[in-house]
Amino acid sequence: MSDAPVPAPRGASRTAVGVAALRWLHQSVDGEPKVLDDPISGPLLGESMLRTVAAHLGDPHAPALRELRAHVVLRSRFCEDHLAAAVARGATQLIVLGAGLDTFAYRQPAWARQLRIYEVDHPDSQAQKRHLLAQAQIAIPDNVEFVAIDFEQTSLADGLKAAGVDSSRQSFFSCLGVTMYLTEVAVDALFGLVARFPAGSEIVFTYQPEAQAAESALGRRVGALGEPWTYHISHRSLARKLKALGFQALEELAPRAAQARYFQDRTDGLRAPSRRGIAAAVVGVAPQ
Repeated sequence: MSDAPVPAPRGASRTAVGVAALRWLHQSVDGEPKVLDDPISGPLLGESMLRTVAAHLGDPHAPALRELRAHVVLRSRFCEDHLAAAVARGATQLIVLGAGLDTFAYRQPAWARQLRIYEVDHPDSQAQKRHLLAQAQIAIPDNVEFVAIDFEQTSLADGLKAAGVDSSRQSFFSCLGVTMYLTEVAVDALFGLVARFPAGSEIVFTYQPEAQAAESALGRRVGALGEPWTYHISHRSLARKLKALGFQALEELAPRAAQARYFQDRTDGLRAPSRRGIAAAVVGVAPQ
């Protein structure tokens, strides 16, 4: 891995680097089996950036950092498990919203190669990612498209249409670590857009539950990086909102279910995070 400096464009997300570093820490300090196998995050960030971020994060075995790391790898694993099921039932497009330094496309399994993958993010964040990919000599797969959207200039619907996303095809949306940075109007528009895709389309997303929103340590930390949380909602209100748009029942991954499904019988002390807010919703059949 190169030690060359990485440009940090004005609008590039700083939290995206932290999330990628947490995925790398899971590979390097946690035991087996991995909740998420991600051999790409480390090479993508490079040794120099990894050292800087690791020093900033502190002791990887500290309880707060261990829980945050568990949340980050859990949400990606949950999303990728749901994506595999969506592909099995006919999804042909993957739209990664707020793609940041997500690595799924660069370690995609054989079953994903039939997908058209659209990575959507701010132009500055995408410029940084493309630089890092080139620096690490990580090839961009043929089925990947970068969709650079500045939401101050272009709507998500217009940006996806211009990129060639086909709204008549069953699709899967990944929206991890995004909704808490948006306004309620923007969140409603996002869910409304997904709801217009064919029945069976799905979105896996994270959100900030209302009960956990007030001055959490993580919220203060990302706010200090200049990326404050602006949106939170109760599970009940979210379920009503999605039902009104035509989604099937909201599935939220509860801590107890996450522990049983992904963290059972571990010997390294890594446990399912206590925080909630990882969810999935499938577009239902439109009413006649």
